[in-house]
Amino acid sequence: MLILKTLARSGPLHGFEIAESIRKTTEDILQVEEGSLYPALQRMLIKAWIVGEWGKTEENRRARYYRLTPEGHQQLARELARYGRVAGAIARILQTA
Repeated sequence: MLILKTLARSGPLHGFEIAESIRKTTEDILQVEEGSLYPALQRMLIKAWIVGEWGKTEENRRARYYRLTPEGHQQLARELARYGRVAGAIARILQTA
């Protein structure tokens, strides 16, 4: 969900930019390691939630830039709805005396 949301908010990014965006947005609370990020991106490519295109970074390095597909936007909506239900359930438990 975090990767999909990052791409929806920022547009095409390469892997390092995705990880950095999540880290900065969460003020260093959440950090996505390479060992988790790239397998997740690969799964999303297979499911057609994202597409990847090769390009150059600002440092002129070759990198794969990922962007959300219409299917990815739909999946993000499903995951946000699911997250909302879970967060609401947790909040109800925490609010009971």
